[in-house]
Amino acid sequence: MKTLFLLASFLVPAATLAQNKTSSGVSGTGMFRGNPQHTAVYDSTGVPAFHKIKWKFHTPGFVISSPAIDTSTAYVGSTDGNLYAVNLATGEQKWKFATEARITSSPAIERGTVYFLSYDGKLYAVDASNGKLKWKFQTAGQRRFIAKHIHGSLPEAETMPDPFDFYLSSPTLSGEAVYFGSGDGNIYSLDAASGKLNWKFTTGNVVHASPAVANRTVYIGSWDSYFYAIDAATGKEKWRFKTGVDPDTHNQEGIQSSAAVADGIVYFGCRDSNFYALDASTDRKNGVSIIKAPGSSLRRRSTTAKFISPRPTAKNSMPSKPKPKERQFCH
Repeated sequence: MKTLFLLASFLVPAATLAQNKTSSGVSGTGMFRGNPQHTAVYDSTGVPAFHKIKWKFHTPGFVISSPAIDTSTAYVGSTDGNLYAVNLATGEQKWKFATEARITSSPAIERGTVYFLSYDGKLYAVDASNGKLKWKFQTAGQRRFIAKHIHGSLPEAETMPDPFDFYLSSPTLSGEAVYFGSGDGNIYSLDAASGKLNWKFTTGNVVHASPAVANRTVYIGSWDSYFYAIDAATGKEKWRFKTGVDPDTHNQEGIQSSAAVADGIVYFGCRDSNFYALDASTDRKNGVSIIKAPGSSLRRRSTTAKFISPRPTAKNSMPSKPKPKERQFCH
């Protein structure tokens, strides 16, 4: 039997999802977590009480990307390889755009253009009104994080992809640029109108977190265990912060979580079991400042940023055969 998966819409105001509007009522920018800072705070009043399903829309794949919302349309990707435009009022399909692989990136929309990544290694820009391609940008290709003995799997010498690495980076729009990470290990900035490369920044491994942009700086983590602050205009590194590593099973290693920036602090989670808060502005070498959370026990360490972090477990590693409940993953 062929299984179908669905996108369901409940009786919610249109603005509840990732949507912003200008004062004139014309749709503004919608993206993952609602804004370039990724604060995920929306103006909508939300849904105080559930009543019933308004409509549901079937796709022949998993729907694990988040929708972007325009004034009358929801845009969402599916693992069937299509990006769908769905009428908010009726749940009917307006159009679909086919790629060559699954879509696990949440789209962003601005000025009548929808931007999204596919596992075929391309960032697409399509016309929001009709689904026609405006431009596409080819990266060096997508791949999942791979390691030996990952999560305690056997045989130990076999290199395997991480089964929990299933999201792609979701594009962030800021100014005239679109920013995103890639499985090729690079962070990209493109001209949003033309798709021309502004710059790319190379990390040491897969980048599937989504970039936050604030104060002319791009904040994003990589599977290489570093969190980066990059000049949004030039692509030059401002500073980096080292998180924990797990050289045995790689269970508690890498940054999948997408950062959020508020009041000069950048927040993100990590598979090393820590939730970090870094001073978003520091660019001093070996600067250290600790803000102690109530009830937490913190350890001073030399870093390139200021941080909040609970004390890691002994040797910052997991047992060689971790139980499933010990696996950590986030987005």
